[in-house]
Amino acid sequence: MTLKTEAIIGCILGTAVGDAFGLPWEGLSRQRQGRINSRLTRYHFFFGKGMVSDDTEHTWMVAQSLVVSGGDVRRFTKALAWRLRWWLVALPAGVGFATLRAIAKLWLGFPQSGVFSAGNGPAMRSAIIGVCYGSDLPKLQEFVRASTRLTHTDPKAEYGAIAVAIAAYCASQKRVISGNDYYQILEKSLPDEAIEFLHLIQQACDSVTQGQDTPTFALQLGLGKGVSGYIYHTVPVVIHAWLTHRTDYRQGVIEIVRCGGDTDTTAAILGAIMGAGVGENGIPETWINDLWEWPRTVVLMRDLGYRLGQVCDRSTPERPLPLALYGIGIIPRNLFFLVVVILHGFRRLLPPY
Repeated sequence: MTLKTEAIIGCILGTAVGDAFGLPWEGLSRQRQGRINSRLTRYHFFFGKGMVSDDTEHTWMVAQSLVVSGGDVRRFTKALAWRLRWWLVALPAGVGFATLRAIAKLWLGFPQSGVFSAGNGPAMRSAIIGVCYGSDLPKLQEFVRASTRLTHTDPKAEYGAIAVAIAAYCASQKRVISGNDYYQILEKSLPDEAIEFLHLIQQACDSVTQGQDTPTFALQLGLGKGVSGYIYHTVPVVIHAWLTHRTDYRQGVIEIVRCGGDTDTTAAILGAIMGAGVGENGIPETWINDLWEWPRTVVLMRDLGYRLGQVCDRSTPERPLPLALYGIGIIPRNLFFLVVVILHGFRRLLPPY
């Protein structure tokens, strides 16, 4: 297995584990989290088991589209557009409003499906692109742009997605990179119009140098009640957590979940970046084993990573990874997932307050 394939598998599994770990705490502040459960050591979704949300599903769709594209961005865009269409038909429990509108436009045949939004959707599915094509920056930008604009047309969404992709690539190289080094790469990759975003990333890098923890940095950004779904909030906090913890996947994910807010997405993005760096062996084994997913099982996630690694090495397209009984099984799975999410909602109404 090549180092790139190891990084791809780590990125996919890292996304899923972070997503599942952060999901039960989505929308809660750090204070409310602490009152409900003061310790974060295992999954709290369904009797110690974890399930994934749209963050992992989007990474899966991007990876499958990269497999069939063989490095051709037009083929990738077409494949991802169809996967987004059918994903919505399967009644996912979590879908952002901008993504929902964009997919509706895809079904209606609009030539431009993206809507003007700076939500997290593009960032949560771009890390895998960075791992695959980070050594070719123009190609990385092309793929991230195609993935982003299918759903989001605000340039801010693209800036954030590129930042995540570059971070994932840097992590996958398994060498120490300073915040300043990362910032310089990102600065060369973004247009002058991204000055506000670059300033936020610079703040994150400076905060890490000063030894601040990630919740403190989030508080400085005015996110004391939790990290919102705005990409200019999410990505700087994620980059801070990555630069702080680098190879300590467990502590990085726990700390970003403790920031509160959009915890499944922040933990999924961070998990993708750190997973690309540490590989499957650097992710807590119990967290991988306690992922309770079907039909996108852990075994299939590994298989998908291996197949995508082969595509990247050979630059030739392959058939997508089939999902056993996908058409029959995914809707009941999503309905069960929705019921558990609703039960979590009722639990939050109960004490302690």
